[in-house]
This record gives sequence, C-alpha cells and structure tokens, in this order.
Amino acid sequence: MRYLFLIFFIISCSYEKYESSDQPPVAGECANGISTYNINGEDVQFECNDYDLIGYVSLEQMDAESGNDCWGWTDPVTGKEYALMGLDNGTGIIDISDPFNPNYLGKIPTATLSSTWRDIKVYKDHAFIVSEAAGHGMQIFDLSKLTDITDVQEFQPDLLYEGYGHSHNIAINTETGVAYTAGTGTSRTPRGIHAVDISEPLSPNLLIEYPEFGYTHDAQIVIYNGPDEEHIGKEIYVGSNEDRVVFVDISEKSNPVLISEFFYDHQYTHQAWLTEDHRFLLMGDELDEIDNSGALVNKTRTIVIDLQNMDEPKRHFDYISDTEAIDHNGYVKGSKFYLASYTSGLRVIDILNIGQKSIREVGYFDTYPHDTHDHGIVNSNNRWGDPGGHDGNKGQNSPFFNGAWSVYPYFQSRNIIISDINSGLFIVRKSGE
Repeated sequence: MRYLFLIFFIISCSYEKYESSDQPPVAGECANGISTYNINGEDVQFECNDYDLIGYVSLEQMDAESGNDCWGWTDPVTGKEYALMGLDNGTGIIDISDPFNPNYLGKIPTATLSSTWRDIKVYKDHAFIVSEAAGHGMQIFDLSKLTDITDVQEFQPDLLYEGYGHSHNIAINTETGVAYTAGTGTSRTPRGIHAVDISEPLSPNLLIEYPEFGYTHDAQIVIYNGPDEEHIGKEIYVGSNEDRVVFVDISEKSNPVLISEFFYDHQYTHQAWLTEDHRFLLMGDELDEIDNSGALVNKTRTIVIDLQNMDEPKRHFDYISDTEAIDHNGYVKGSKFYLASYTSGLRVIDILNIGQKSIREVGYFDTYPHDTHDHGIVNSNNRWGDPGGHDGNKGQNSPFFNGAWSVYPYFQSRNIIISDINSGLFIVRKSGE
C-alpha cells in the first residue's frame, strides 16, 4: 500500500509540473534591465527592473490619440479582471482576465468633447467617469453588463449626472458610498468639495457643494483609523489643493470642518495617498522637478508627511529618487508605493521603513522607450501641467509630460496596469510571480 501511495504521489507531482509549464511564456520578460516586446511587428525595448511586460493594448487599437487615467474592476460573479482606461475621446474597457491576450471590448464615448483629462473610479460594480471636457458631467456605467461580452462595441452610460459642467478628478469613499468630484470650477472660482451620495449608483444625490477650502485638484477620502485618537472614525477628506494639503472632517456633510493645512515649498500640489495605517501621507508636487525656464533641474521628489497628530501635520522627510522625471499619480498597497512617474514609467518603492525615513525603489517598468533621461530645455516662460488651464494639451506639449499617467496595483492577480499617454495600456507583473 505504501508503494502505491508513493507512485500516486510521483504521478501527481509530475502532472502538476506539466500543467504549470503550459502557461504562456512571458513575451516581455525583464532580462538584464530590458524588456523586449513585439508591437506591430517591431521589437520594442523597455527599461525595467524586476517587472515583466505581459500584455499590451495600443492607442490605435482603442481608436484614440492619447491616454490618461486608469482604474480596475473585478467581476464578482466571474472573477474576471477588467482595465478601465481614460482616453482623449472616451473610456476604454479591456478584459484582462487573460493578461497575455488582453481583449479590448470597446469604449464609452466622451459625453461632449475630446479632452486630455479624464478620471475613473468604481463603486458597487459601476464606473464613475469625469472629464475636463466642457459640459461633460459624470457618466455612470453598470459594469455588470460586461459579463458576457467578448466582441468590440460602443457602450453607452446608464446615467449622466449633470450637477456641474466639468470636473478634473473623482474620488470615492467606498465605505460610505459618497463620491467627491474634484476640480469643478477654477482656481479663482472653485466649487470646492462636491459630495454626491452614490449609495444607489443610478440615483446620485448632491449632498453638499462647499467652496470655502479652495480648489481641490485631487483627493483621497477615508474613514480615519490612524494614530490620532481624536479623529478615529471620522470621515476625513485629504485634498491636494494646489499650494497645500487640506485635512477636512467631512463626517457631517452640512458642516465640513477644517482640521489642518500642510504648507511647504510648493510649486503645484498634485496628488497624495495615505499609508494603510493612516500614519503617513505620500505627496507629489507636479512641477517641483522643473524651473521657470523649463529645465529639468531636480530629480523626482516625494514628500512624506507625518500625521501622528493630524491637527499639526509635519514634514517627515523628502524622498529623492534617482529618476529624472516628474511624478504624477501614486498609490499605496501594503508596504509598496506604486508611482506613475511620466517619462520614467512605473516606479515601485518599498515603504516598509517609512517611519525610519528609509524608503527605496525596488523595481520599475519604464513605458516610455523614447526617453533618454536627458530632456534638455524647453523654451517657454509658462508653467506646464495640470494647472495650465485644463483647456489644451497636457504640459503644452512639453517633453516632460509624456509617458505614464497612472497605475492601478489592486488586482488580486497581482497584475498591474499602467496607462501611458503616448502608447496605451501596459499590463506588468513582478518577475517570477
């Protein structure tokens, strides 16, 4: 009997080994710092460290001129993973359940005009899409309709919320079912905190529009569960407000209360994300790497804010990377900070020892192969980037504002999507996983 068990064990192990070897090869494996991937019959080389390119969808395939934001959704019924990618002319939907062969399903067209700026978040299996396009409002689309779709088609939103003309960004507190649309109005005439009850996704209800704290470019809203016991359980609005970060108690929607403001040597306060324990905030300034002449004069900087006492946020330290690029959108998952850093692509930063002021880059995938990391000088007296009017091209066609716009690292599969302005959607995975 013992020998029969041994034979069964050997056969079982052999079978498992055979099955695992049947997985598709990694076409864009990162080897010696280079990932080579065939695009339209041409081998393209991308700089990398410990991250492989496993799938790609081009802008041409999505019938778009440029890309912007991205987010993800997992079908709770089928377990399929989907990428939602902002495009100049709409929102692309890609089935990435087979990441080696991503299936572009089509797009939700822009509500009005094409725009460089579009942002997407997901709540209760619905996508919420905003844009800087004039009169765009907020598109709401029921993602559960994608379950049986395999062919390319044009999708229509289930509802258009028209509580404002345009919006730069959207943040959703999934614990409360409230969407906060950022960047409505202008810096001079902000509409401020625009909170919409989306607990019933197709019946949005405006809760408050509160301009007193200024124009918010991007935001994160959480039920606070950090070290400052005074604020535990409160709904906290963390707003990146151009020249500062604001911390607002938004628990009582009719009466937002400013807790504190964080000031620093700002150029343009762009986006910030909390560590999972709510102790620290990692904040990016979109213009602090360049000077008034347009020269790239500083390496990528992330400002780490200590929130031990939220009433008195303190600058913990500045993380200066080795990259010569402008940082854009960054998100925390566990002990990693995933940063879309324009012409330097995705940078993965280990923040395990952030309390000891010791964080370090542990991997990257550069989606912008045209970059030589020697950008030179752009002759212009203007400031670029998101604060530059929102009515034209991002960065006014400056070479600094190319490459990776955003990243989504929250899929259970551990696949990561990167939206690239110039190229399209990249699906990457840590080497060996």
